Amino acid sequence: MAMKHYPAEFKADAVALYRSRPGATIKSVAEDLGVNTETLRNWIRADDGRRSGARSTTRTTASAQAASLVEAELAAARKRIRELEEERDILRKAARYFATETRW
Repeated sequence: MAMKHYPAEFKADAVALYRSRPGATIKSVAEDLGVNTETLRNWIRADDGRRSGARSTTRTTASAQAASLVEAELAAARKRIRELEEERDILRKAARYFATETRW
C-alpha cells in the first residue's frame, strides 16, 4: 500500500477532532477520517511533543482567532437573549392589560 502524504492542516484538524470527542477512540476517529489508526496515533504523539515544548505561533494565532470568533458569537447570542426577554416582558404586560380590559 502506498503511503499518503497529508497536509499539516489536515493532521492538526484530525488531532483536534480526536481531542474534542471525550469518549472517542483513536480507531473510531481514524475510521471516520479514512486514515490508518497508527497514522493518527503518531500525529497525536507528535502534537503531544509540541504541546510539552514551545508552542508554535501559528497554533497560538489560530487559537486566538477561534477564541475571538467564539466570543463574538457569544456576544451576539447574549444580545439576542436580551431582545427576546424584553419582547416577552412587553407581551406579558400587554396580556395583563387586555385581561383587565375584557372582564365583563
